[in-house]
Amino acid sequence: MIFNSTEFLIFFLPVVVAGFVMLARTATQRVHWLIGCSLFFYGWHDWRLIGLLVASVVVNYFAGMAVASTRSRPIMLGAIGLNLTLLGIFKYAGLFVDTVNALAGTGYSLGAIVLPLAISFFTFQQIAYIVDIWNGVAPAKRFSHYVLFVVFFPHLIAGPLLHHGEMLTQFDDEKTWTPKFTNFCVGLNILVMGLAKKVLLGDSLKPVADSIFQVAESGGPVGFVPAWIGVLAFALQIYFDFSGYSDMAIGLGRMFGVRLPANFDSPYKATSIIDFWRRWHITLSRFLRDYLYIPLGGSRRGVTRRYVNLMAVMLLGGLWHGANWTFAIWGGLHGLYLCVNWGWRALKRRLGFGGGSAAEIVGGRVLTLLAVAVAWVFFRAPDFAVGLGFIKGMAGLNGMVLPSSLQAVLAGLLPAGVTFDSQFVPGYPNRIDMMLVAAFGVLALTAPNTQQLMRHFTPVLHLEETRPSATLSRLCWRPGLTAGLFAGLVGGLSLILAYVKPNAFIYFQF
Repeated sequence: MIFNSTEFLIFFLPVVVAGFVMLARTATQRVHWLIGCSLFFYGWHDWRLIGLLVASVVVNYFAGMAVASTRSRPIMLGAIGLNLTLLGIFKYAGLFVDTVNALAGTGYSLGAIVLPLAISFFTFQQIAYIVDIWNGVAPAKRFSHYVLFVVFFPHLIAGPLLHHGEMLTQFDDEKTWTPKFTNFCVGLNILVMGLAKKVLLGDSLKPVADSIFQVAESGGPVGFVPAWIGVLAFALQIYFDFSGYSDMAIGLGRMFGVRLPANFDSPYKATSIIDFWRRWHITLSRFLRDYLYIPLGGSRRGVTRRYVNLMAVMLLGGLWHGANWTFAIWGGLHGLYLCVNWGWRALKRRLGFGGGSAAEIVGGRVLTLLAVAVAWVFFRAPDFAVGLGFIKGMAGLNGMVLPSSLQAVLAGLLPAGVTFDSQFVPGYPNRIDMMLVAAFGVLALTAPNTQQLMRHFTPVLHLEETRPSATLSRLCWRPGLTAGLFAGLVGGLSLILAYVKPNAFIYFQF
């Protein structure tokens, strides 16, 4: 069951809301109701995996209690080791065996291993919980609150990664569990915004990206223009897909009075890779920083150690996304980008260069987008060979064919070997595809995000309050008949399209 499915939107969600408001009468009953509904939601995919999730929650809760009472380092390390072992078996054992077979020429096989949904998310959250208790943070006051912290269905499948400190304090406050019409309205509108991003925008770009990457996957050469259209289509697809999911999770949480942390803040408006990772998958970046980068020494042990730590963290962050070496390449590229970015900042300070000029900001945004686009190739490609072939196409090494309509403008400005044709190779993007990518690109680069549009209602935790422009103030959501009719129209259209052609969220595979 996924958020954009009719099973979820038409049947599951109304039942959960109705039970929360009408059947459950106390805060404790509402917590228990949400736990039961969340386990049903998780088991919809494969009921056999509910046992693994429940076992993980119970073991980590009591391990946390044991660490708090005994201050035992072996118990703390044992709990972390158990979590990582389960993650390794279910998610990475196949990759390990395949790699050994490739290097040694052997033929070992583990058979089919079912990958439990969201195992990366609930494993990382509980590791952070154990580590923080070891560092002196008090454990959960109630077992039921800890269970809900892990299994709460709005974030369970694809994040955001929650921190126990920001969730358990809300759960301990009985006012959180008092149904409020305002929370329902605000949450429902955020949910509709996310659904529209996913279905109307992200899914519209999927055929464009898939058609071009499939050419590369079949072994065919991808030309210069198709390669760039393909990678930009995927970059925008995953942008609206992930942004839409994050909005839907935040909206769902708010419907039940729970504020989730911001996880997505217009990352394609970033002026550097450092800025990008402060905007993209914010909660994962926070986890990697607090529980991996800083424990490794961060920047406290010299410049060289800092860059080694950055590369290690980003490589592991890449592999967190999936058991494929292409994800490690994606993470490694971002690690390299971050090292260069921090090195450039240090060089500028040493040379006394200022910053903040319009030219530098524009240049930074363009360079960041180009770097991110190159890395997305390996995130999308099924293997290194396909990714490398696609990169060659982006570099023009597979030939550069441009539309004949550009010949009069560009003639004499381009190197030899560039040809003009009135029609691209069949299966490649047509003019409508390119216009779609361009239009959605402008939207991603200029439009306000959901947090900004809903700023009057504090939609997420840790929202940075900045003085909005006059234009943004006019665009901010306000309850009323017009807003309700617009949300109903957009939500209805999105629901119809989701029913006609459902597509899973990209991050569901992680």
